[in-house]
Amino acid sequence: MIIKSKVAKIGSLVISSITIGTIGYMWLSGYNFVDALYMTVITVTTVGFGELQPFSPEEKIFTIFLILTSITIFGYAVSAFSEYLVSGKLFEQLKHRRVEKQIGYLKGHTIVCGYGRNGQQAILKLGNYNKEFVVVEKKKEMIETLDAQDILNIQGDATLDETLIRAGIEKASFLITALPSDADNLFVVLTASQLNKDCVIISRAGNESSYKKLKFAGANNVIMPDKLGGDHMASLVTTPDVIEFVDRLTIEGETTANLEEIAVNDLPEKYINKTILDLDLRKQTGCTVIGFRNPDKEYLINPEANIKLVADSQLIVLGRPEQILKLREFF
Repeated sequence: MIIKSKVAKIGSLVISSITIGTIGYMWLSGYNFVDALYMTVITVTTVGFGELQPFSPEEKIFTIFLILTSITIFGYAVSAFSEYLVSGKLFEQLKHRRVEKQIGYLKGHTIVCGYGRNGQQAILKLGNYNKEFVVVEKKKEMIETLDAQDILNIQGDATLDETLIRAGIEKASFLITALPSDADNLFVVLTASQLNKDCVIISRAGNESSYKKLKFAGANNVIMPDKLGGDHMASLVTTPDVIEFVDRLTIEGETTANLEEIAVNDLPEKYINKTILDLDLRKQTGCTVIGFRNPDKEYLINPEANIKLVADSQLIVLGRPEQILKLREFF
């Protein structure tokens, strides 16, 4: 903002000096507008061309004044530009333009608000699934870390409309808000739900009392990390082998996981309204169908082979990392 005001000030000073010079030469020397403007420009730019006619003492004094004024303005412009370079503002502007251009091409991406522990885990998972995402972070040191990792990011307050608009909320399919404050997450949920009613919003909550407020504000899912952590630790006491096995399903593998979901709508048309048995996923990829979600969003665990693959339903598939990769290539 300060740089823009300085640029505007320099521009107004240059225009003022040219205007004063043109009027001055028209009045003192009797030049027409074009000749007066020409004399002003060659004087201000100090190119060294000669006068159109010999100068009177008054014209010489005016020319000296014009030259000194232009040198002062030039010095001020150089000083402002040097400050612009030293402060790093130029590189920030170039980065902002590059980022805005990249975000402009995105559609159906995920916005992650906050680069704390939860935010970092979220983008790691999104990266493993090759999902496009933009991180919104307020702290400069976090932004430097994101830049070092070449992660697309926006520096700003996620609770503000303009920040989410810069992150492409209007074309985003998902938003994850993992800010440390429940109040800030509530503002993000309210803002995002107003800017894009079709966006699926997932919010972090620290307190039980915030859960209903976030859901009422428009969050599709509210996650309480502390509650999940406590439940997880207790489960390691009651059913340790089950939890260990589930952890391996969801965590094992840096580049891919052991679970995948397939939208029936994305299958080749010949499989629509066929059965899971007709799909023959086990033979073709080695993966196994362990879950089915019907169009009414009702889940069926370990579905029978005669379940029909109707439109708008989902399959949850289990496999080893190499089998999941084969599944992705196959479909």
